Amino acid sequence: MTVVLIVAGLVGLFVGGDLLVRGAVALATRLGVSPLVIGLTLVGFGTSTPELITSVQAALQGVTGIAIGNVVGSNIANVLLILGTAALIAPIRIDRAPFRRDAMALTLATALAVGLVLTGEVGRAEGGILVFGLVLYLAMMLRSAGQEGGPTNEDVLRAESAVSKSKAIAMLVGGLVILLLAAPALVSGAVSVAEWAGVSDTLIGLTIVAVGTSLPELVTAVIAARRGETAVAYGNIIGSNIFNILGILGIAGMIVPLPVPAEIIALDLWIMAGTTVIALAMAITGWRITRAEGGVLLALYLAYLALLIATA
Repeated sequence: MTVVLIVAGLVGLFVGGDLLVRGAVALATRLGVSPLVIGLTLVGFGTSTPELITSVQAALQGVTGIAIGNVVGSNIANVLLILGTAALIAPIRIDRAPFRRDAMALTLATALAVGLVLTGEVGRAEGGILVFGLVLYLAMMLRSAGQEGGPTNEDVLRAESAVSKSKAIAMLVGGLVILLLAAPALVSGAVSVAEWAGVSDTLIGLTIVAVGTSLPELVTAVIAARRGETAVAYGNIIGSNIFNILGILGIAGMIVPLPVPAEIIALDLWIMAGTTVIALAMAITGWRITRAEGGVLLALYLAYLALLIATA
């Protein structure tokens, strides 16, 4: 039954997240919202919806190890697993202008997260600071993208522009309902696995839950890499990591104060910070991430998993 809950939860998060984003994009298009706004917000952060719903649900159930572990583990997996996989498929090209903006934002967000997590609790005040940082980032992103004629995700907008308003609403509501049903199933299954295996819920949050909720980012990165749109893959990963810290951790902390597990402070927080440095450093060495570097990232992820298992 536990396996069924986890599988159903992961599938539900993937399907629900896809429906939610597609419905939101279609509805926004029908209502005349700017394509630039849609591309940078609904599409850009939409792939992080499963992480958001799962972390909030875990916080409400009092399983703070999963709530925080999901954010930290997702950021680690985004860089080492997903960016590494995408780079193996095709070398990742880096667009310099958006990189400078997003690299600064990710660096500041990561430093802020480290500082707040080291206090031992992400409470309502800390969550409010993170969410305020997200608002500032969105404002900066929209302003700079408008000046640069930034990305509008034309493929997505074109695909959803033919959807009627009623169908868009149905997709939006249906996706949200599926997410709200899938997240509790995944959290319950994850807690059961932790109890059965005799490990902490934090470990499960850092691994099974984090990787599972990062599936939309993985699919997006792989598809973008296969199409040769490698800059999109990198931008989506960096944007997702920013949203995970500022949006997901912030919103979850505002809803329910989150005591930080000791193991995250001792190890995983610093690995998350280290992977951020690696992702940014690799980008500026030749403004591309090679297949060899992708292999290094995947090897580091396997080493991280081995370390987690060894210290469990």
